[in-house]
Order: sequence, then C-alpha cells, then structure tokens
Amino acid sequence: MSFLLGVLIFVVALLFSIMLHEAGHFVTAKKFGMKVTQFFVGFGQTLWSRMRGETEYGVKALPLGGYVKITGMTALEEVDPADEPRSFRRQPGWQRAIVLLAGSFMHFLLAFVLLFALAVGIGIQDSTAIGGVDRCVPASLKAMDTGSCAGSTTTSPARRAGLRAGDKVIAIDGTPVHNWTQLGDQIRRHPAGRPMRVTVLRDGRVLTLTATPSTVPGRGSFLGIEESTAFQTVGPLQGVSFAGSTFGQILTGSAAALAHLPSALPDLFAKNRSHTPAGNLSSVVGVADDTGQAVAQGGVGWETKVWEVLLLIVSLNIFVGAFNLLPLLPLDGGHLAVVIFERIRAWLARMFGRPDPGLVDMQKLVPLSVGVFAVLVGLAVLLIAADIVNPVHPFQ
Repeated sequence: MSFLLGVLIFVVALLFSIMLHEAGHFVTAKKFGMKVTQFFVGFGQTLWSRMRGETEYGVKALPLGGYVKITGMTALEEVDPADEPRSFRRQPGWQRAIVLLAGSFMHFLLAFVLLFALAVGIGIQDSTAIGGVDRCVPASLKAMDTGSCAGSTTTSPARRAGLRAGDKVIAIDGTPVHNWTQLGDQIRRHPAGRPMRVTVLRDGRVLTLTATPSTVPGRGSFLGIEESTAFQTVGPLQGVSFAGSTFGQILTGSAAALAHLPSALPDLFAKNRSHTPAGNLSSVVGVADDTGQAVAQGGVGWETKVWEVLLLIVSLNIFVGAFNLLPLLPLDGGHLAVVIFERIRAWLARMFGRPDPGLVDMQKLVPLSVGVFAVLVGLAVLLIAADIVNPVHPFQ
C-alpha cells in the first residue's frame, strides 16, 4: 500500500509540474497579448474541456505531457489575418524568448522552492556527519547494498580506526570536505591498503585518525561509514543558500548524466547496472518506482521519506527544465535557438544595409525536427523497457 501511495504521489507531482510548465508559457504569452487557443494536460483523446474566453482548457487521456497552443508559433502555421498581429511569430524576439524560457523557468522555480521548504521546514542533514560505522568489509557489491557481513571476517577500516557515529568529517589527507559527495570522492580516489588521515570534529575537539581503506570487488576503496540521517532546521538565509547550492549540484549531475548518455546505454540491461553510469539514467517509470520505494522503505523516519521523495521530484524538475532548453527542435530550446538565429541574422542585415530576412523557413527544419523527435521517443521507450526489465533499487 505504501509503495502505491508513493507512485500516486509521483503521478500527481508529475502532472502538477507539467501544468506549471505550460502555465509559464500561457501566462507570459497572455501578458504579451498573444492569442492562446488551448491549454491541455496530456495527449490523445480529450476527457474534459471547457472554453473560457478565447482559450479551451482541458485534460486528455494520456498524462504524458501537456501543451499550450499559441497562434502562429512558426511560419508554417496558417493564421486568420485578423489574428496575425497577435500571433507568436509577429512579436519582438525578446518577448518570444521569454515565452519559450518560461516553461523551464517554472520547473527551476518549483525545484528551488521545494529545496528551500525542505531546509527551513524539515531541516538539512549535517553533510559530512557519520551516521553509522559498518562492522565489516562486505564480500561483494550485493553484500554492501544489503549491509550483510556474510562471508566476511574483516573488520571495517572505519571501525579499526576508531571512527564513531556522530563524528563530523572535515578533511581527508588534509583536503577539506564540505559534503558527502566530496567525502566519497576523496575516499574512492585513495588507493586501498594505503593509510589515510581522516580529520573529524568530535564533541568540539578536532581529531586526526588514521584509517587504511580496504577494497570491495567492483567498487574500489572502502572505508565503512554511513551518512547521518539527523535533520536540523535552518533560517531563511541559510535555506536560500542551501537551495542554491543543492540546485547547482543537481544541475551539474544532470549535465554529467547527459554527457555519459551514449556510453551508458549499453549498460542499461547489464546485471550491475546500478554500479555503472546507466544507473543514473531513468524514465518516468523508474522515477515512479523509486518514489514508491522511498515511501515504502522501513527503518527510517518520516523526515527521511519526505526528503527522499521531494528530492526525486526536485531532481526530475531540474533535469526536465534543463533538457528542455537543449537547442534541438521540437524542444523549447530548439525554438529559442531559431529566434536567436533570426535576431542575429536581422542584426547582420542591418549592419550591411539590407532588409530584414524575416522568419526562418521552418519547412527546411521539419526533417530535423521529426528525426530528433523519433530519437527522443526511441530513447524514452528504451529507458522504460530497462526500468521494467532491469530496474535499479536505490532504497533496498
């Protein structure tokens, strides 16, 4: 039941995000006097619709997206001469750019607000505090994922070094660490079997302990510490700072996932997918499954569950917002690139005393747009298939 509740939360959040995206286009287009004829959530058969003024609002059968129909989006569209002055294509370039950017802006705004609310309302984890110390060195990746000491007789390096739950790690080999990601990177980069200086803050005192990382097959250097799950609320200014820094980290991670996309595709159906770059790729089916797992997991408090669910929603919105700005048709970023090209071309024409060339001939770009759309659909189908056949279970 808890798993289904998590999936339902994700579906509602996804639909809400879609509505916000389209509302961004809708509100800015209306603000600039453009004619908006439709505002729909979903695709396919219309389930419900209602006319309000000149706009039809409605819901369609497949909740896989949404759209706002603005009159005259491209030169290909036939427009009633009476509506031409209010068409998208006849507005100044800066207004068209704002309308195109507004969808992604709403994703980013939602993500920032949720991160701020988490920090101020529930609190943030002490980013480098140790929540627990493992008893042993796992014999395999599977044992590490489950926390099992079966088949292992080796005490974890952290336990041998005297590290304790509650210690705050402030440096590794003299290099300061400010979050768990930096801490993990420093540990993994350190050669197994070579002593490592771990500087911690314990009860107000700075201690430097020596640990010798072991190795787990397929993973690399292993210390044996777990992230703290304790939360501490912060004030508004710290909340803004936390939201900004976390937003940047997620955005950077999203860019890295996209950069590794070609090399990650072959590992989508590999047995060790979760330990390859393909483990960072997911479809809406995979994110829905992750949300269900986050809600259904046992042994954690409600704060942790809320944090993990909302962080999934935040990550999804940041990724979608950034992906949508890629300069590829039919994405908003592709249309934005066309507007920028038109303005640059018009500026060059003025410099040489020539007339404005006007709108780009979109007919020439139709094959490219169709090709990109086909690739995106194919990629979506591939990711969905991988998430069904070979899912990643981050909360198990």
